[in-house]
Amino acid sequence: GKNIPVALHNNHLLFSFTPFPSPSTFHPQIKARTEEGAEEDVMATGELNPNHYPARRAAQVVQHYLNTRYGSPFRLIGVQTVHSGNAEDVADSGRKYQLELSVNDIITNVGLSFFSFSFNHNTCSAELFFPKGKGQQPPEVKASHEGLLKIDIKAQEEALYQKYKTNQTLMSAQYLPDSHGHIEPDMKPFWHLGILASSFIMLNESTENTLYNVAQVANITQLVGEIIHWKMLFTWSPAEGVKVVQMKRLPHRHEREKSPKTN
Repeated sequence: GKNIPVALHNNHLLFSFTPFPSPSTFHPQIKARTEEGAEEDVMATGELNPNHYPARRAAQVVQHYLNTRYGSPFRLIGVQTVHSGNAEDVADSGRKYQLELSVNDIITNVGLSFFSFSFNHNTCSAELFFPKGKGQQPPEVKASHEGLLKIDIKAQEEALYQKYKTNQTLMSAQYLPDSHGHIEPDMKPFWHLGILASSFIMLNESTENTLYNVAQVANITQLVGEIIHWKMLFTWSPAEGVKVVQMKRLPHRHEREKSPKTN
């Protein structure tokens, strides 16, 4: 057996968001605002008016979902038009929605075609389901639209990644956008990144009573990607291969520095 220290490094750029003091903050790291419709509209069943809250709320949830799948600092999906929709109760388990809508890339303002959200799996399809039960549960969304990938942004993504991966000074910014709605051009990818990151939160927190949008990124800071150290005890033989006997994650560097020295 060999007792070997192992260092693992996750080759990603690390960022943290800090809170913006506001009563409308729905997550400790991203400030967002919600728009509330009349309570009686929430439980609308059957064909929906595309301009009313039930259809708009459902479409917004689909937007969050598509951004979690296809979003980038250089690609953000927005709902352009809700064309039609319907809702129905599913026994006592929840409610499902079907929508027809069109979306566009918010950054380039390029339309990404009209497509249908339905249960027809021969087309681009999605299922939007709000479960009922004790405690809040995130909605279930199944959607895809490969047309969202036709805009080639690989070169832009790689350039941004390499710039901040090799930058000697870690980036930091506050208030994107500022109180006048202004964002410096070189900070726009990080504003988009904030929207993208918050899409995971907004998707998880969405209900039939919410309509989430990101209002502002209060602070974004690039973090140092610390190497994680492990100590492992393992055996190896040609017949049995590698077998791990013990593994222990060693303290972070700052934890080791705070620990009292012992003989």
